[in-house]
Amino acid sequence: MSTFPDEVLTRTKQGELEVRSLLDRGRYVRYNYLHPGTGEPMEGGKAKLVLLGDSGKREEYFIIPTRSKRDLLIPAVEKGNRKVWDGTRAVDL
Repeated sequence: MSTFPDEVLTRTKQGELEVRSLLDRGRYVRYNYLHPGTGEPMEGGKAKLVLLGDSGKREEYFIIPTRSKRDLLIPAVEKGNRKVWDGTRAVDL
């Protein structure tokens, strides 16, 4: 019946069969925002997730903590190349 191997098939909560299909693979960068005077996290712990696909595609998302302890992921405008602080020096994404 199916042209897909069993290893890539899964069932939804409703019991429907679906295929896990690769969109992209690559690496990611996750960083947060610190107050420059105190070094403490700013804006309630907001972080940024940058997905760097092997295809060269870049996607950016804000990760916003919520009171329910479930993070909210919001698409962000791609800002291009920039540097982030690694604890000792500025490094490229």
